[in-house]
Amino acid sequence: MDRKVDWLKKMHRLKRYQGEHGKAPHKPLLLLVLLDLAEAGELNDQELELTPQLAYRFSVYASIIVHRWPQPVTIRYPFFHLHSDGFWTPLDNLKNQTGDRERARFALIQSGFYETLRDQEFRMRARHLLISTYFNADERAALYALANMEVPDEDQIGKEIDLPAILDAEKKGREARFRVCVLYAYGFMCSLTRYRLSTVDNESIVDAAHIHQFSDSGNNDPRNGLALCKNAHWLFDRGLWTLNDDYKVFVARSYIDEESLDPGTKKLADYHGQRIHLPKNESAWPDPQYIKWHRDNRFKGDKDAVA
Repeated sequence: MDRKVDWLKKMHRLKRYQGEHGKAPHKPLLLLVLLDLAEAGELNDQELELTPQLAYRFSVYASIIVHRWPQPVTIRYPFFHLHSDGFWTPLDNLKNQTGDRERARFALIQSGFYETLRDQEFRMRARHLLISTYFNADERAALYALANMEVPDEDQIGKEIDLPAILDAEKKGREARFRVCVLYAYGFMCSLTRYRLSTVDNESIVDAAHIHQFSDSGNNDPRNGLALCKNAHWLFDRGLWTLNDDYKVFVARSYIDEESLDPGTKKLADYHGQRIHLPKNESAWPDPQYIKWHRDNRFKGDKDAVA
């Protein structure tokens, strides 16, 4: 029990950079990401690697506070500087300890902290502590929604007092959770083209696309999502291709005129009849009711031919 309290105290006393917009919130955000990884069973050993996927998850959390910290901050800052709070040791590509922020590629998590992260009660208490300590009311509402947590009693009162702002923040948190859930389910791979590219500077060529248009449905159910690269997303939103209930692609071939000077480039029509790339976990596959909405309301081809 004392070990848990010690790590909670460390989380409560984070050393944070003082900037013109206040104290930097990026260390607590990265710790929230770490708690997510532990909760999902994705923290398999003490070595935390700085991957594009980790950077993306951090960028989604960071989007919650961009209104008060507008200058871009990459994950490299908290990934390196959390060593000063005793959570881990930064390592370079060769897994040697480094004092250079730009060379930090791994973090060797302190053994006591790693063991404590495996405790579900500790993770819950740590989340509440980080969110309540370092973030204001609307940010807390967004972060609770992003972490899929119930709003604690002390924040429920604030929610009732300032309802419009809090509801907007919760919506922002749910939208962020949608992006994380969809892209992680598909492994950051475009479900149409089977292409993936992401960077440690929080960039990904793949979007989390809504199947049933969000402006119409307001639906952030991850099963209302597809991971699509930019071109495939644009084409899907405009109804130039859709899916049947077996997840096979149907292209509005009579509606489009396409050409490629490179014979090796795959055109949209070439995907007609092929099954899309789906998540390994079948529970994350798109719900047929959302696919039907897209066929009926967006597809510009022959709807009767989609079977």
